[in-house]
Order: sequence, then C-alpha cells, then structure tokens
Amino acid sequence: MAASAMTADGRARLLADGNQMPMLGLGVWQVPDGPECVNAVRWALDLGYRHLDTAQAYGNEESVGRGLRDSGVPRDEVFVTTKFYPGRKDPVAEAEGSLRRLGMDHVDLYVVHWPQGGPTWAWPGMEQARELGLARSIGVSNFSAGELHEVIAAGTIPPAVNQAQFSALEYRRGLLDAGQRRGIVLEAYSPLGTGQHLANKTVNQVAQQLRRTPAQVLLRWCLQHDVPVIAKSTHRERIQENAQIFDFALSGEDMAKLDALDQTNGTGRALEDTWW
Repeated sequence: MAASAMTADGRARLLADGNQMPMLGLGVWQVPDGPECVNAVRWALDLGYRHLDTAQAYGNEESVGRGLRDSGVPRDEVFVTTKFYPGRKDPVAEAEGSLRRLGMDHVDLYVVHWPQGGPTWAWPGMEQARELGLARSIGVSNFSAGELHEVIAAGTIPPAVNQAQFSALEYRRGLLDAGQRRGIVLEAYSPLGTGQHLANKTVNQVAQQLRRTPAQVLLRWCLQHDVPVIAKSTHRERIQENAQIFDFALSGEDMAKLDALDQTNGTGRALEDTWW
C-alpha cells in the first residue's frame, strides 16, 4: 500500500497495513479526566469527527470512552488511538489497562509515545499487542528518521504511523520523506503550535484572502501534504471551526508561502528538544 494513498473523498489515509485513518482527529492532551473531556469528545463526534487521540500519559482514557458511548456513534465508525507510556515495561499489559479504561476490546492505533530507553526495546511488545488483537495498527510517536530506521530493522512489522510535532512552522521535510520512503504515515500533532502560530502574519494574510480562519489554513496545509492532523480543543465552536477544512483548497502559491515558514531547516528530527 503506497504511503501516499488517500481515500476517494480525501478524508482518510490508507495505512500500509490496509487500515484507514481519518485525516482529522480530536486530541485531548492536557484535558482533565471528567466532564470537560467527555463533552469535547461528544461534541466532536456530533460535529462529524471520527478520530479520537488519547494516551496513557494523559490520564483521560476513561472520559474518552465515556464520551464515545454517550455520543451514540457506533464504536466501529470511530478511529481511536492511545499511546504506550514508555516509563512502563510491558506494552501488552498497558494496552489491556487502556482498553479497560476506554471500555473497548481494541484500539485502532497503539503508539509508543516517545523513544525513552531507546527506539527498539518496546517494539516486540507492540507487535504482540497487535497479534493479540488489542490494536489493529501499531506505530510510534516522536521518533526521528534514524529511530524509524532502527525500529524497522529490529522488528517484524513496521510502524504504520509516526506521530510528531508538525506544522507550517515545523515543516519536518526530512522526517516526512523518511516515512514516505518506508510506507510510514506521518501524523501531525500541535499543527497550530499550541495556538502560537495563529498570530503568524503570513498565515493571517492567506486566511484573509480565502475568508478562512488562521486555524483552518494551518490544518488545511497539513492535509495538502497528505498528513493526518490532530486538533485539540475543548470549545464546541472551535472544534466545529477546525472541522471545516475539507471544502476549500490552498493554491500552489499559498502552499509555497506556508512551506517557507519552516523554522526546522527541513529536519529529520521529531523534536528540537526532548523531555525524556
């Protein structure tokens, strides 16, 4: 399966393992477990999102599961991601804990959250989680191009996804290209720079010309690089705004202006500074 393969409607990527990932997901990083998280999930699903992204480290898997159940949207219509916390030892046992908290029998994607302790040690457990049916796809997050290569060399199943900080101002071409060569889909988190990129002059100029919001322009930029994107908000109106990115396109000139905002020099790194 080609890494660049899109579904006909442009709303999902085909992963190398044959599964489909919706191009737009709701992220819940730093959203407290409880009503705020439940409501954000419920609103997103009500507004048409079909992709939810959580993690063991976020501490809110239970609310994500509750929000999905409360929404009335069938489980099999929603792509759910969680992430293995690499401070723990056993990806299989931790996946089972996630599924209990989520109230599900599987997740659609299970990701090594960051390469703490080296990029390869957790991968056999991730492969086992997939073999046991706990996850339909497995991947990594915050892995550099070199670390992707190490995982592929050491494993039996290559990662389907590498989730990384990616935006017009962090246009990691080296990382994107490394994934494309190996059939690994790059998935963007912090596409708005945790809000900081919304004030960028070029982004605002493009947005004004298109009568769109800066957030919509930044999210659309990711889509036009065939990069699925995780947008985080707990406000219904912002969740709705972020979903309105499939009914317009950025011109080649707009894309070139936004590409030129990159501050990473086209790096193959996943982050400038690590926290582990």
